[in-house]
Order: sequence, then structure tokens, then C-alpha cells
Amino acid sequence: MRPSRILTTMICLVVCALSQAQTTFCHDERLRNQLIESGFLHSPLPVDTLDSYEANGWRKAVVSETGPLAGLSIEMEFRKKPGFRAVGSPGDPDYATYGGCQVTYDLGGRNLEDYNRIEFWIYPDCKGLSIVNVDLAFINGNVPAKPGYNRPSGSHLVNLKPGIWNRCFLEINEYQRDQVLGLRFSSTDRGSSIGAKDYSARFVIDRISFLKVRNPDKVSGWEPMKGQIVYSTTGYSVAGKKTAVTDYRAGGRFSVVDAETGAVACSGRIRKEVTTTGRFGVLDFSDLTKPGTYRIKAGNAETDTFRISDNLWDDSRWRVLNYIFSQRCGSEVPGIHGVCHKDLFASHDGKRIGYSGGWHDAGDLSQQTLQTGDVTYSLLEAYSSLKDRNPILAARMLEEARWGLSFILGCRFGDGFRASSMGLLIWQDGIIGTFDDITSVRVQNNAFDNFLYSGYEAFAAMTLPDSDKELKAKLCDIAEEDFRFATEKFAKDGYDIFTQPYEHTYNTSHSQFQATISWAASQLYRLTGKKEYAARASEAIEYVLLCQRKEPVGECSGGFFYRDTTRKSIVHYIHQSRDQVFMQALALLCQTQKESPDYDKWLGAMRLHGEYIKDLMRFTAPYGMIPSGVYEAEEWKDSASFYALHLFPPANAEERYSRQIKNGVQLDDRHFVKRFPVWFGIFNGNSAVHLSTGKASAVCGKMLGDEDLLQIAREQLYWTVGKNPFGQSLIYGEGHNYPQMDSFSSGEITGEMPVGIRTLNDDDSPYWPQTNNACYKEVWVTTAGKWLSLLSEFQE
Repeated sequence: MRPSRILTTMICLVVCALSQAQTTFCHDERLRNQLIESGFLHSPLPVDTLDSYEANGWRKAVVSETGPLAGLSIEMEFRKKPGFRAVGSPGDPDYATYGGCQVTYDLGGRNLEDYNRIEFWIYPDCKGLSIVNVDLAFINGNVPAKPGYNRPSGSHLVNLKPGIWNRCFLEINEYQRDQVLGLRFSSTDRGSSIGAKDYSARFVIDRISFLKVRNPDKVSGWEPMKGQIVYSTTGYSVAGKKTAVTDYRAGGRFSVVDAETGAVACSGRIRKEVTTTGRFGVLDFSDLTKPGTYRIKAGNAETDTFRISDNLWDDSRWRVLNYIFSQRCGSEVPGIHGVCHKDLFASHDGKRIGYSGGWHDAGDLSQQTLQTGDVTYSLLEAYSSLKDRNPILAARMLEEARWGLSFILGCRFGDGFRASSMGLLIWQDGIIGTFDDITSVRVQNNAFDNFLYSGYEAFAAMTLPDSDKELKAKLCDIAEEDFRFATEKFAKDGYDIFTQPYEHTYNTSHSQFQATISWAASQLYRLTGKKEYAARASEAIEYVLLCQRKEPVGECSGGFFYRDTTRKSIVHYIHQSRDQVFMQALALLCQTQKESPDYDKWLGAMRLHGEYIKDLMRFTAPYGMIPSGVYEAEEWKDSASFYALHLFPPANAEERYSRQIKNGVQLDDRHFVKRFPVWFGIFNGNSAVHLSTGKASAVCGKMLGDEDLLQIAREQLYWTVGKNPFGQSLIYGEGHNYPQMDSFSSGEITGEMPVGIRTLNDDDSPYWPQTNNACYKEVWVTTAGKWLSLLSEFQE
């Protein structure tokens, strides 16, 4: 029997034993049954659309409509092309597809400003394909931009169920639509995820119509819609503040009622607040600490149910873990794909490694080994925090972490080099020696990578249970070896010159580099007790402290970090982030070297950074999303750093940088606060950024005993599941009102999380349209890992 089957049997036995003691491994009864039926995530959880954004959208009242625009259906199709190799651009030839199909419905320049929704039906008739979707492009004429309207942010991906009629809609209230030329439907051929020898897809599109619905959803800005209450749709922890936000016009009182009895549990007056983001009504029910299920009522508005609980987040952990499992590469995921990418290889020094394992990175099938390392570390953190309180969930976290560890170790060539990444869009045939084999997996020997791997490996060696003696011993040896490889490379070449812009180490600053060395060395000191690691950890942090600003900036505390000791530019991130490593390094130094004469200096640096985070929070009030931070007026003059951070920038990037920071809040003549990062291209979305800084806030708060910092960390969770201006949960299946996301390779998955809410053009306010496109709505295991990692800081 395979180890996974043994574990499944063991878990089921534990469940049976615990059930009599009324011990639960999750709160939601339906989820509990689904977990058991799935063998505790050895097949994916079913996708629940009943409380999705799309399901809620169908409930809107229709004011007017055109009716179907054509009596005849339109069709498109593609078929497998035997022997055809997918070929991409010269710079990345294996990031390619097999083509696809498209059809355009001609609207002849029609003015559709009287309508705010497209509705259509699609029937996918597929053979040999389990995952199907269609992109819809809305084509307006080349006419002058009209105030109050936006151009589409891209095509809209619609996830479909094959073999049935799918009724679909897209709200277009934001689109300029005064001269609509047509609607283009398309679908991309990426191969068969289930390894079918022959496959085809035919799409029948029918009953296209335009409608006007009441109360189209907002797509941008901070203030909620009129009459809307935005809140954490999962709920709130017993500890800490509990607030919801409504529009400024809401007056009078609100009440929080018990969802089961209808009794009023708490009531209060709606507080009017005017902040740097707008005008709001704030509902504060922090005094309510009794665990239970509740609703909020204010005037004619009433929310869906939410919980107050000490064990609030376990259901989300299960769902997000389901998403990570469903992204596995190299293993069958029932209903999504078979054993995959066995014919994908990396080569170095006459050796060859198969690059099949870990997890597919995002909506596509790419992978970065170091990001698999990030997620593996998060899973191990989750296991460590749950093993005493929820052993069933902890066991499943550990199993998935082992899957990641196997891949990380399997990518080593043994001389410092590793198979590091691959951009990929297709399902291969899995047969070695055929036309679609790929041998272009990137291989690198980066000191930064090996430092970070060594820290992850050391943590794994200390975290795995004693029953894993052989793996623990192996990890001990490899952690030290990788740290040695990194040290030798750094001594020889200095800071890495990163050569792969598609790997998210590309923008690593010198200060982050040194913080990573310190953190990894402290992990090895914990593991081995060897004093040289303690010395290396304290030595590396000295550089980091030289990069920390200690003076205030206007009315904002210092405490942030510059990229290097020249202090020309400040540490920022645009979608991937490892912002937490600064506080992790300092906290681990304080924990492992309590007798050091530098202890107070390290703790003082944490306190200074904590004050900086707290000062930032007023710039997104009354929400709790941590702003991106302080920006210097001319960071673009540090061109090496600027263009490492901003990939493929436009020609006017420097001008747009200045425009974007000025749309933030000016602190003095040289500094501005940006709520969202400065970004220019497709790489945008804020979830990993604010969750990473939330992790830093939690680490800092725990070390300092600062409840305000811990509350800021909680607020990142609340924002993610609905306490945002759009009232949407960014975890599919968690809470209420979760939208379809861009999971074009693997289909809609329970627990998927996107890259995150973005801004539009050069604005500094949130933008989150229904339009489902990359990369802001693209699913990402990085975000999932950040979620689990932040949750692990709270001992529920």
C-alpha cells in the first residue's frame, strides 16, 4: 500500500475514535463530510458555487434587456494536432500552446450604454478533456476615451462544465461601450490533462443578450456601495477588535443578532469616519466575545452569517490545503489531471533531473523550485502549530509538506546547482522520447537560493516527527551542505547577479539577502548548536540594521528598510514578497541568542519597525490592509534596483512612478505613502504583499507582546475574506461571495486564492472588476502559502 493510502486509513480511524468524544477537525458539517469522502484530500473537494459571486449575481433584478441578439448559434472548435510541437517566442520557446479556436460576434459599432451586463450560454462538447474554459473579449471601437469609463483590463475567462449548457454573465458597467464592434470568444488548446491520445473541443454559443440590472457591482474605490455592509465573511477571532464598514450615508444604529435565535447579542451606533480614503460608517462590535454564529443588521441591510470563534480559521486551512494538493505536479489529481510532466528535464554537468513534482505555480503549469520551498515551509509551520490542537489537519499538512520536500531535495545536483524553474502552459504526453519532451528547465547556482533552502531544510529537520529519522538526518546534512555552497559562492562572487526575470528572486535587495543569511544561520544554529552559525547570523544582521531608517518621515515613524546601505531606494514588492524575513531574522536572533550584548539592539529594531507598521495603518483606515509603505520621490534614479523590481517597464516608467506616488499621501518633500505598490505591467496583485507584511507584524507583535501589531496581522485575514471595499472573499468556497478566478489549466478549485486586488492605471485605490484575467485574478500557490504561514502565528 502506498504511504498516502496508509495515512488515509490512519486518519479515518482517528476520526472514528475522536467522533465519540465530540472532537472536531473542522467546523462546517458539510465540509467535514466532504473531507471524509475525499480521503482527507486525496481527491479534490467539490466546488461549491451556491454562495459564489456569480450565484449572487444571478439574483439581481433585471430592469431591461435586448433579448437574444441572433436566432442562430455561433460555434468554434479545436482538435488535437498529432505530432505538433508547441513553440513559443524565441526568448522562451517552450512557454507555448497548441493554438486553439476563436469566433467573433459582430455588433457593428452598436452603442450599449443603456446596458450593464452581457449574458450568454455556452455548451462545451469535449472529448478527452476534463478542464475547459472560454475567454470573452469585449471590443469597443478606436474612439476617444470617455470620462467615467474604463477600457477592459483584458479578456474575461469563464470556467465551464463540459457536456451541459452553461449560463454565463459579465458585468460591463465600467466598460466604455459607445461603439461596440463585437464580442470575441476564444479557447486555447493546452493538451489533455488526463493524457487522452485523442481529444477535441467544440463550443456552441447561444442566446447572447445585453441587460440592465439593478445595483451593478462596484469595481474600484474605497467606499462600499450604498446600503452594503462589508465584513469578514468567515468571521472574527474572539480576541481583538471586530469592525465592519458601510457607506457614509448609513445612519442610526446597528445590531449583531444570533443567527440561530434571532436575539440581539450586541448593538451600537454607526460611527461616521472621514479618513484619507473617503467617508464611511463604521460598525464596532469589539465587545462581543461570546463564540457563536451571527448576522449584522443596519437599516434595511443585513449580512450573511459569520462566526466568532477561537478556532475560526481551520475550515479555511482545509480549503486552502485542498487547493495546494490540487496543484500537485507529477501525481494524479482525480478529476483534474493524471500523472503529469514526467517528460520535463533539467540538465547540468552531464547529469539530468526530472522536473516533475512539487506544485504547479499558478493558473499556468509553471513552477519555481524556491516557491515550492516557500510553500513547503508554510505547510511545516502549519503542522507545527496544529499538531497538538488539531492532529488530523496537522497530519494532512505534514503529508503535503513531505511532497514538497521530496521535490526540493530531488532538484539538487549536489554541487550547489539546482533545477530552478520552468515556464509551462501545456500538458505533455508523459512518454520520454517523444516529440513533446522538454529539456529547457532552468538550472542555477545562486547563493541566495541556497541560503534560503538551507533555512527551510533546517526547519524541516527540526519539525518533522521523530518517526521520520532517516529524512531528518538527511535534511540535517543537506541543510549544512547547502549553507556551505551558499557561503562559498557568496565569498567568491558576492551578491548574486540574478539572470532569470521570471523567477521571483530577481528583485532581491542586498538588505533582504543579508536578512535571509541571518535567518538561515539562526535556523542552523538551532539545529546543530554550532557557534559559527550564531556568529554568522549576528554578523549578517549588522548590514540589515545599517539599512534601517531610524528617523521619522514627516508624521510617520521610520523603521522601514532600504535596499542597500546607499539608501537610494526603499524595499518594496509588486506581487511576490518575502517582506517577513526582516522580522523573522531579528526575532530568531532574539530567541536563540538571548545573552548577546546586541539583544536590546535587535529588539529595538523590531520595535522601530513595529511602530512604522502601526503608523501606516491610518492611510487605509477604516480597513485593515497594510499599505505598501513609504516611497522616496526619485527611486528610479537607482536604476539597477528599479528595473530589477519592475519587469518589462514601459518607456515612461519614471514618469509613471512619479505620478503613482503622488496619488498616494505626501509626507514631506521627498517621501510619500503608497497604499498599493507601484506597478506598471501584468505583474500586479496585492495579496502576497500585504499577507507577508502581516506575517512581519505578527512576528513583531508576538516578540514585543504588542496587541496592536497582532490585531493588524488579523486584519490582513479579515480583508482577504471580505472586509474589503468589494465585500468579496478571495478564497474560493470560504465565507461568502467568492468570485471565479483565473485557473485556466486546472479549473475552478475549492480554496484557490488569487494574486490579489490591484489598482487601475496610476491610481492608488483598489480595483477588482468581475473581469477574470491574469495576473491579478490568476490563482497562485504563493498566496495560499502566505495565508497558511500567517495563520500559524496565532495559537487558536
